[in-house]
Amino acid sequence: MLGLQAVFFYLFALVAVGSGLMVVLARNPVHSVLFLILTFVAAAGLFLLAGAEFLALILIVVYVGAVAILFLFVVMMLDIDFGRVKRDTLKYAPVGVIIGVVLLAELVIAATGNYYDPQMAVATSMPIPPLEVVSNIEALGSVLYTRYILFFQLAGLILFVAMVGAIVLTLRHKEGLKRQSIPQQVGRTPATAVEIRKVESGKGI
Repeated sequence: MLGLQAVFFYLFALVAVGSGLMVVLARNPVHSVLFLILTFVAAAGLFLLAGAEFLALILIVVYVGAVAILFLFVVMMLDIDFGRVKRDTLKYAPVGVIIGVVLLAELVIAATGNYYDPQMAVATSMPIPPLEVVSNIEALGSVLYTRYILFFQLAGLILFVAMVGAIVLTLRHKEGLKRQSIPQQVGRTPATAVEIRKVESGKGI
């Protein structure tokens, strides 16, 4: 069983690293988003092997099912001048290098530094029930929907605003197209709803 877990671990890890590189190296933005979805799926597999079913489900339901699809929708619908984007890349390259160095330094400090205080963690967290009694998904759900319900609702509101913003950005009003008018449909009267025409015998309308 351990050998099978190791095989799946290396498989998911290679897929995650390879698709993560393709997100950056792919020329087509649509392909980049598709590789991003593949990265999320591989990471979900790694979380599942580690016993973190909740994080695996969150990656699939939230990131793959909502965020990545939203990215794909925006990339496919927006009329972006990708040539101009590529030309402006060098302009913002110094800022990107600085941000990358800062993130790399944070990762190195987090991986090698001893800044974790177990006593502080115990003081600010809730006790974890044993897995034999309550699963991790049930334990996280009970905390999320009681202690952190306000933050959960705010996160849903932010995602909803992002979805509405993407729809507004992609909305195009073209001339000559007939569009549905809800106020006009609701406010119509019998006089305006029916038009009676006299048709001569033997002729169509």
